[in-house]
Parts: sequence; structure tokens; C-alpha cells
Amino acid sequence: MHRILIVDDDRETCRFMAELLAHPDREIESAYDPASALALVGATPFDLVISDINLNAAQSGLDVLRAFKTANPAGQVLLISGFGTLETAIDAVRAGAFDYVSKPFDISEVKATVERALARAGMPAERRHPRREAPAGLIGRTAPMFEVYKQIAYAADAQVPVLIIGESGTGKELVARAIHAHSARASRPFVPINCGAITETLLESELFGHTRGSFTGAIADTKGIFEQANGGTVFLDEIGETSAALQVRLLRTLENGEVRPVGASRTVKVDVRVVAATNTELEQAVAQQRFRQDLYYRLSVILIRVPPLRERRADIPLLIAQFLQNACARSGRQVEITPAAVEALASSEWPGNVRELQNTVERLVLFSRGAVVDLPDLPAPFRESPARPFDRIFAGLPTLDEVERRYLLHVLDEVRGNRTRAAEVMGIDRRTLYRMAERFGIDLKDDERRE
Repeated sequence: MHRILIVDDDRETCRFMAELLAHPDREIESAYDPASALALVGATPFDLVISDINLNAAQSGLDVLRAFKTANPAGQVLLISGFGTLETAIDAVRAGAFDYVSKPFDISEVKATVERALARAGMPAERRHPRREAPAGLIGRTAPMFEVYKQIAYAADAQVPVLIIGESGTGKELVARAIHAHSARASRPFVPINCGAITETLLESELFGHTRGSFTGAIADTKGIFEQANGGTVFLDEIGETSAALQVRLLRTLENGEVRPVGASRTVKVDVRVVAATNTELEQAVAQQRFRQDLYYRLSVILIRVPPLRERRADIPLLIAQFLQNACARSGRQVEITPAAVEALASSEWPGNVRELQNTVERLVLFSRGAVVDLPDLPAPFRESPARPFDRIFAGLPTLDEVERRYLLHVLDEVRGNRTRAAEVMGIDRRTLYRMAERFGIDLKDDERRE
């Protein structure tokens, strides 16, 4: 029999979760505030605690997590949050959370996660490193970024290579720096190099070093970045641009932990963690024999995909706010961007991703004619919405709110007013269902007897 504790300051959420996870082999209890939860976990053996992080109290779900892991190191904790950040994900993983889920969550995913957590209950707790401050730059609260934060948290404590994939401008180096900053190597050097921006001959010397006289201009023995980063992290950006010969040398370094400087007859032992990145499809390159399969497998022990900006549009206003603040600080100007302008920017495709957005905001601040940037101040491509020419075609069609309202009424009718079932069908939690009903003026109280 597995015992589960659900912690949330919303009683309906606790009730919904209890119904969702109900099983003959489970005993489920609920706590509606941190104090009650802490009292329970200190006195009662639970296999799993499921807690919201933000509990509208002095203590949070992280406090519940730490107390529970202290009382029961082999127990598991699943944290839920609507405002995920890298720092919170790092804190959760370091404190021993089994997983960290964003709202609104996928019901089937939560069920599967609970099954895995219960299967793991009783295993020894993993060793964790103390928290370190993260570098600035990673911004986002959407589900795709939430996954990146979790993967960074898991990768930080590992000593194996990491491969980061993503389009140009998505922030792959920021992910690499975050992994390093939260690792046990944080006090040692982080040395980046762009493998696609240097000729093969020079790149070999930059990576592995060279001896005096090994080539024209080599006037002294010089350490490569693997030796420079000894004890720390080497970041190999655009690893897919390396030649076959250099890939062989990189593979040998990864396998043996040693480098041979150009022109040297000896090898040098190095202790580095390698994080590589690419904006190309390395699996396709492997299939086409343009990239060594054994090196790909060696690099991709942990694989992190950084989403393009078009897959996380909801983060664009947050990014604009941060870039605007930075640009104003650098230029000494005070500039604001109107909501209409932000909306227009958020609707763009951004093929250059976060880097392009940052450069655009920088230009808007530098060339703004006043203290406010509005829609007319944006470059022409951002002012011309592709939807506008079709406004007449869609005249008379219902608004999105009206469609959502009709859908909610349809689902409630199909499930005969069962709120729990309605939330499950719609893929939302009970709290979101209630907020939708309130927004559309739908009274759910009359249907309570059908639950």
C-alpha cells in the first residue's frame, strides 16, 4: 500500500488530485497549508508528496520538500508550479525532488510521473551539491523552457558530456554556462570556443595547444583550451563544423582524458567536463558519414534541446522587458514599449530567435524618437500583420472567448456536469476549470451533485 500526501492551498485542487490518483493500493491524504503538511511529513511515513510550490504562506513547497526528505530520504516528492524558473528547478533537484511539473499540467503525464515516483520510493537518495548562483540570461516560464531548466538541473551534477542542440540564436551557450555555474566545477574556468569560426589548423592548436617551433609563428609553448580549463568546463560550440581528423582527436581526449599539443611527443592529462552545441542535425550528419557516430554517442550522454522562440511565444514579453531594461541601462535612456508594440513583436516568426529579438529591442531603444516606442515606431515587417488583409473574410465568426465558452458548455453537457471529468477531458486542472467558468459566467455549483 502506497501512501501519498497532496499539499495545496486550494481545496478543490487537492480534491481533484486525490480523485485523479485514486487507486485501491493507495492511501491519499491532503494538507492545505505548509504547517499542516510539515506536521504530517514529520509524523507519518509517506511514499510520495505532491506539493504546489507557491502556497501563499511564509513557507513554500520547497520547505515541505526539504522537511520530507530529511524525515524520509527514500521518499519521493513531485513539485508543481505555475511560474517555473531555472533557480527553482535547481533548488528542487538539489533538494531531492523526483520531478518538477509546470501548470497547466498534462493529466496523463502526471499519472505516469506518479507511477515512476512510487516505483522508485525506497531507493537511496542521491548526493546533491550546494546551490550556486546562476548566470543571468535564461528567461522563460513556458513549458518548453521548463523542460530546459529541469535538464540543466539534472545535468549540472553529472560529470558526463552534454550535447545542446538548437537553432542559431536560441541561447545554447547560456545553457552551457548555467550547467557549469551549478556544477561542482563552478569555481574553475569555463572556456568556450566556436569550432565553426576557426580554420582547422588553428582550431587544433587552440584546442590542444602547441609547442615552440611546431609551425610558423609558434614562438613559445602554448596551452590549449583543454589545459586552460583544467578542472572546469570546455564549451565546444558548433561541434558539427569540425573535420573528420579533428573529431578523432576529440574522441581520444574524451575517452582518455588527455591531449597531445601540436608538435609534442608527450600527452598531458586533463580533467575537464565537455559541453558541446550545434545548430545542425547531427544524427543526419552521422547517417551521411559527415560526423563520427562514436563521437556523437560520446557527446550526447545528456542531450538538451533548446526550443526556438516561435515555440515559446508567451516568453517574448518577458524577454522584451529584460532586454529593454538592459538596453536602457547601457544607453542611459528611459524608453518604454507599448503593449500594442509588444504584441506585434510577439507575433513575429523570429528566425534569428532570442539573439534577433535582443538586437531588435536594442535598436528600438537607440533610435527611438521619444520616450515611448509604439506600433508606428516598429520596422515595417512588424507593423504589417499578415492577418489583417483577411479581416473581412472572418467577419461575423465567433471570438476565441465565445468558442472556448461553447466548448466548455459542450464538455459539461457531455459529462453530465461532472467537474472532475470535464477538467480531465479538457486537459486542465480543476482550478483552471473554475476560473474559465467564472470568466464566462457559467455556474458550476448546480452540477455538484453529479460528481
